[in-house]
Amino acid sequence: MARKTISYRDAGVDITANDEMVDRIRTAVHGTYGPRVLPSHGGFAGLFRLDYDEKLFERNYRRPVLVACTDGVGSKVLVAAQAGRLDTVGIDLVAMSVNDLLTVGAEPLLFLDYVALHKLEPAKVAEIVEGVARGCRMAGCALLGGETAEMPDVYAPTHFDLAGFAVGVAERSRLMDPRRVQPGDVLLGLASDGIHSNGYALARRLFFEVARHKLDDHVEALGETLVEALLRPTRIYVRPVLAALRHYRRKRVVTSMAHITGGGLEGNVPRMLPANCDAVVRRGSWTIPPVFEYMQSLGVEEEEMYRVFNMGIGYVLAVRRAFAKSITRRLEKLGERVFSIGVVRRGSGQFRWA
Repeated sequence: MARKTISYRDAGVDITANDEMVDRIRTAVHGTYGPRVLPSHGGFAGLFRLDYDEKLFERNYRRPVLVACTDGVGSKVLVAAQAGRLDTVGIDLVAMSVNDLLTVGAEPLLFLDYVALHKLEPAKVAEIVEGVARGCRMAGCALLGGETAEMPDVYAPTHFDLAGFAVGVAERSRLMDPRRVQPGDVLLGLASDGIHSNGYALARRLFFEVARHKLDDHVEALGETLVEALLRPTRIYVRPVLAALRHYRRKRVVTSMAHITGGGLEGNVPRMLPANCDAVVRRGSWTIPPVFEYMQSLGVEEEEMYRVFNMGIGYVLAVRRAFAKSITRRLEKLGERVFSIGVVRRGSGQFRWA
């Protein structure tokens, strides 16, 4: 009697589905390419020219420094899977890394994604990657490649996870350095678009277990459905901030920056300070989005809210006082909502409330 054969598909992995997925995402991925991406037909890695001497390229770097970082989206992917809406978390994935690159003054060059899931369904993965490509276009970088891992023994049906890897470049003489921050510098906060991609373990517990909401509920306190509030993507600050930095070709009026992610203002602002300065931030100096006020009303202490969430400020710049108004006007013209949220004082590298 012939022994029954077992295929990879029988074990839960479909190689042909990956080929279909690659075909589906090709247009979205290629739409992020600029003149620095080199063709690599069927290659195992992407190719990118760091710099070159052509008129088409506007910013030759004299002493280029490569900057790299990686991040994920966290348990926000569970909300996306539950809602069956996969078109926004790819933007979150890009935002989490490129906003981090931006804090040192780097221009994002390229991005790689990693999608791991129970079963490779080409249409669904294509929806995720199209979101990643959209985020890359927003940040001005190329989606140079990625990896999709089908692991039915690791992930439950419908579940997936995302990771992203970004590489950028900065002129060495223009790198941000917290040691340049001085007492008297003004702290400018750029508004967030909501929860962004941090604190979702607490947010999900509050909305689904405490308030017992369903994703399609219209929540009066939010002025929108819960799924709209929870899946609004992380704001990408790259283009306006880089434009503001490049406006001052000689003067370095922005002294340091911070991306406000897990840990909130209290956990991230000290990372942009020197050891002899404190950040003194004024409560009430910016508009807190309704989603945070509602979550607090469900039973979270105010201090805990500020430790977990961005509370309406997604990015912070330390700016020389004489240029604070001009930087504010420039960022506002570029579409940002800007608040003067505090000042730098002599201290010991701490965050303080005014």
